[in-house]
Amino acid sequence: MKMPSAAIREEILRDRVISFARFMELALYCPETGYYETEKNIVGRAGDFITSVSVGEQFGQLLAFQFAEWLGELKIQNEPLKIVEAGAHDGKLAADILGWLKQFRPELFSKIEYCIWEPSPSRRVWQQEKLKEFPNVRWPDHQPSTNHSQLTGVIFSNELLDAMPVHRFGWDAKVKQWFEWGVALDGEKFVWTRCPCQERRHPAGKNPDSALSPADKTPALPEIAPGLPSSILQLPPSLLEVLPDGYTLETSPAAEKWWRAAAGMLAHGKLAAIDYGFTVEEQFSPGRLHGTVRAYHRHRVSDDLLANVGEQDLTAHVNFSAIQKTGEEMGLRTELFGGQPQFLTRILERIFKNPTAFGEWSAKQTRQFQTLTHPEHLGRAFRVLVQSR
Repeated sequence: MKMPSAAIREEILRDRVISFARFMELALYCPETGYYETEKNIVGRAGDFITSVSVGEQFGQLLAFQFAEWLGELKIQNEPLKIVEAGAHDGKLAADILGWLKQFRPELFSKIEYCIWEPSPSRRVWQQEKLKEFPNVRWPDHQPSTNHSQLTGVIFSNELLDAMPVHRFGWDAKVKQWFEWGVALDGEKFVWTRCPCQERRHPAGKNPDSALSPADKTPALPEIAPGLPSSILQLPPSLLEVLPDGYTLETSPAAEKWWRAAAGMLAHGKLAAIDYGFTVEEQFSPGRLHGTVRAYHRHRVSDDLLANVGEQDLTAHVNFSAIQKTGEEMGLRTELFGGQPQFLTRILERIFKNPTAFGEWSAKQTRQFQTLTHPEHLGRAFRVLVQSR
């Protein structure tokens, strides 16, 4: 069983430099030992961070109410309805959703199939134990892919896209070029370095492998950073003129690829993501000089992304403009993009108009709702994107 740090070190010794995306992937998802692959309690007050799910069961109940409405709008005959959760972690959110549907929408509950797209064998085991009382839960062998049959219903993710690996790009103000940040070794320590450009042509007689050594912190600048999206390459010169040296931003091809595949599988229904992030207009800010990737450990935020490998969470803001565009290119229609407080408040307004449709509203639920929506708690950063076909 290989620890994430050992796996990363092995790849760097072989390749000399790896992208931060690869570093992040191994740190979080190294089989059995990555941050998300171990059974340690990482969520909640006793863990490293708090999520909407760890606040209590109300988040899942509100989503269940919304999903029931969405499924009720589908006028598809003789097609099974599905709710698909991507990245269900320990299964608690699924349990909250299914528990509410079973109690308050028993007819719908009996008709739906709850599918969990989960690539991790370890997490599947946790989820199966948590959800053993619900016979209508399935774990398809395949992950979202346009090669598989389409489905009717709701596909959603909660805090999934922010945990997908990101590439980090820096701005060199002196030569007016972008470069990609990579990770190398300095003795036993992981250090930042500039990635050598894969497309760079080397002078005759030069060994390409000599372009960067583990001890070399400043290899020659690439002519252009591979993988940089066209939206960045097309930035106006006036903005580039004022960008400070070293300004850093991230891109997540993995998140866009996942959204494209999920959109391709949706025949009729909704595709939704709840996550923290920004629009392309908000991407550049004086307060984000070093990008948005952060490490979380015991409720403390750190910029030391290369430390405590496998012991701290790594997350980055989602570029919702890129995700929205990806869905629209796949033929989806954007129905909603806004903050989590607005999304949940609209659900609550419909509940208050018909209180018997939800169940008893207690003081405990009011406290949970305030935590989910208050800007000093979880209401400030989280956003919701809903697209449909």
